[in-house]
Amino acid sequence: MPAQDEPAPTATLGDLLRHGRAKLEAAGCPTPALDARLLLLAATGANHAALISDPGRAVIAESHRRYESMIDRRAAREPVDRILGGRDFHGIFLTLSPDTLSPRGDTEILVDAALGHVGRIAAKTGRCRILDIGTGTGAIALSLLAAEPRVFATGTDIAAGALATAAQNAAMLGLSCRFTLLLSDVFQEVKGEFDLILSNPPYIPTPDIGALMPEVRLFDPSAALDGGIDGLDFYRRIAAGARAHLSPGGRVGLEFGHDQKQAVAAIFGQAGFAVESAHVDLGGNDRVMILR
Repeated sequence: MPAQDEPAPTATLGDLLRHGRAKLEAAGCPTPALDARLLLLAATGANHAALISDPGRAVIAESHRRYESMIDRRAAREPVDRILGGRDFHGIFLTLSPDTLSPRGDTEILVDAALGHVGRIAAKTGRCRILDIGTGTGAIALSLLAAEPRVFATGTDIAAGALATAAQNAAMLGLSCRFTLLLSDVFQEVKGEFDLILSNPPYIPTPDIGALMPEVRLFDPSAALDGGIDGLDFYRRIAAGARAHLSPGGRVGLEFGHDQKQAVAAIFGQAGFAVESAHVDLGGNDRVMILR
């Protein structure tokens, strides 16, 4: 007889779903039922309807082993999107790598806030030039490129691996011809002017890194998280260099931590910028601002 917490030798979809959920609950994963379901679908090729209507369907050994491996990785707190190799973001699919932050839903707020300006600028001049500082997977730039064919974007990052991932994502989406990638520390290698300078920079205060959830602390690159002792280092650097790379009438769009709105606004205020609009995330927290 198999142990109570192990699936039967010839397991069914229902067996594996229960087993996976129990293992993830024991590991302290925040959403064990959802995670177990998503991993089971990926491992077996089944669909959501099958889990409901046919839980007794037998699972072949290869799929069974694949699922067990995925569950073990998730129990070690590796995020589901990293196990699956990528995630959906603002209507596009992005692959991930160890050099890239897994893009959050909060960053979609920045994309949405920028879209109105993209349309306005493109309608007026025939194109919109975007600089995405710390592009990572390319999430911000590629979302805007996919939404508006008159956008031309440059993405910078300090990690060559991140730029390779962004290039792969651009190629898969058919957007490479309008996306330039640049190995650069903020503005260091940037030349020219842009209509929009956008960034989701590292903004976690260094002392707070150790208290982050394991999914973030162990699997997101520290360079994409650590914003210095107060979390504001990159805002100071962007504020100091933005004016030299902003076209007349251009805007800066930023994501920031839930308690950093006033501090970020003050940093940019000292550099001659004013907050044009501020936006909250789905939890009602201050998250994004557009500055002029």
